[in-house]
Amino acid sequence: MKTFYTDGACSGNPGPGGWAVILIENDTVTRKWGGFQDNTTNNRMELTAVIEALKYLDSGEAATIFTDSEYVRKGITEWMKNWKLKNWHTTGKKPVKNRDLWELLDSLNHKNIHWHYVAGHSGDYHNDLCDRIARQFVSTKQTWAVVE
Repeated sequence: MKTFYTDGACSGNPGPGGWAVILIENDTVTRKWGGFQDNTTNNRMELTAVIEALKYLDSGEAATIFTDSEYVRKGITEWMKNWKLKNWHTTGKKPVKNRDLWELLDSLNHKNIHWHYVAGHSGDYHNDLCDRIARQFVSTKQTWAVVE
């Protein structure tokens, strides 16, 4: 099974942002990639990172996703069902922010995806590395790249 660590970063909120994905297979990092977007938010970068991870999978393929964003983890595992029932509105009757990305994430998510939260900046090696890569994309403004 594939394991992904994902992270987003923003310099200002909104501001220039970066996202990163680390793929681990058989306890080995096999690929790192990410990208940059101008004038975005941290939440959009967090969502973009998990979307890009899921795009890497074959249809129905099992995977574990680690994110340091409770917004992403709770959104996909708890809140989305009610958002869809309420025509993409929150319990407070406000439109769901980042609906475009949530809909895309919903289309890529399936029962074989296992979602896990990892506290950011807590000493988790892969999460910290993912954070550094996302911040590197903010600095370099490189639209998309595989990282060596």
